[in-house]
Amino acid sequence: MSHEHVSNTKRIWQVFGWLSLITIIEVAFGIVKPDALFMTNFLGMNLLNWLFIILTLVKAYYIVWAFMHMEGETSSLRWSVVGTVIFLVVYLLFILLTEADYIYGIFKNSTIKWNF
Repeated sequence: MSHEHVSNTKRIWQVFGWLSLITIIEVAFGIVKPDALFMTNFLGMNLLNWLFIILTLVKAYYIVWAFMHMEGETSSLRWSVVGTVIFLVVYLLFILLTEADYIYGIFKNSTIKWNF
């Protein structure tokens, strides 16, 4: 039995294009920092930071989907990987926001000054 080798060159260039486009958008927002996103807070962070987090997660998901061949796996395996990552990201964001707010409150309402 011989297996025919299928070239995935087109697929690789598509993934490269999408990941590059998302990265260019992230860099452009980082350079421009629109006031509508930078000065508007939502759940303890400005919208620009939320945009960066969301776009980074989209890139990470697309990398796993394309380069780790998750598109060809069964639904249960995909959800076991993606569900775990979603849970960990939400958990780490919760810790980040909770601790950052606590530290901000300590420095805001005390005689201790920011030294960093």
